[in-house]
Amino acid sequence: MTMKKGIAFVTGASAGFGYAISKILVKEGYKVIVTARRKDRLESLAKEYPDRIFALEMDITKIELIFQKLHQIPSDFQNIEVLVNNAGLALGVGAIPDINLEDWDRMIQTNIIGLIHLTQYIINGMLERNKGHIISLGSIAGTYPYRGGNVYGATKAFVKQFMLNLKTDLVGTPLRITNIEPGLCGGTEFSEVRLKDIEKAKEVYRGTKPLTAEDIAETVRWVLSLPSHVNINRIELMPVCQAPGGVTVVKTKN
Repeated sequence: MTMKKGIAFVTGASAGFGYAISKILVKEGYKVIVTARRKDRLESLAKEYPDRIFALEMDITKIELIFQKLHQIPSDFQNIEVLVNNAGLALGVGAIPDINLEDWDRMIQTNIIGLIHLTQYIINGMLERNKGHIISLGSIAGTYPYRGGNVYGATKAFVKQFMLNLKTDLVGTPLRITNIEPGLCGGTEFSEVRLKDIEKAKEVYRGTKPLTAEDIAETVRWVLSLPSHVNINRIELMPVCQAPGGVTVVKTKN
């Protein structure tokens, strides 16, 4: 029998990582607040688990509306013990001379600005109750640069450092802080959104066996299952078909 646990809050829950994480947390005994822009998908998820999921339509880039949305949470879902900052995206793979500034702005607004504002709001309640775990979905792109990764990689590097500093600021409290940094992951909308082309997105994974959303959800489950005195600062995970690689050297012809 699954033991009842606390309240979890998952952003970007309408598909991919967020969807898989929300489902595994419900099965683990959590009540889950699921947020995303696509309300129909959230409501479909909520129907699968009556009384265990509260669907909250929210665009994390609309900072001025986040707090209004959070005040719509019913009383029996308000004591949030787990925050999963999953909402994020990559747009484009162009090198810096050939980029779209609107794509850069949207990545920064979603991956950084929305994340830190939401975290600041929810962490206050965790500190009052002296209990909580904040998990963010970073990326190996925040550690290893690659051509076309530019601002996306920079946003994930920010998240990594923000989470490490957050843990440092909270030392002496029981709050736990974890950054999960996946490598190549398939079966989600990530590459379709980034490339805006389904066939090109399929080519990214052709001939590979990438990580899946379920692998990431299982990682979240494991991190949460550890004894309360154990904090996992960072987890970097890749499929076996991927490696950090070496430093690129370009040789010119004399």
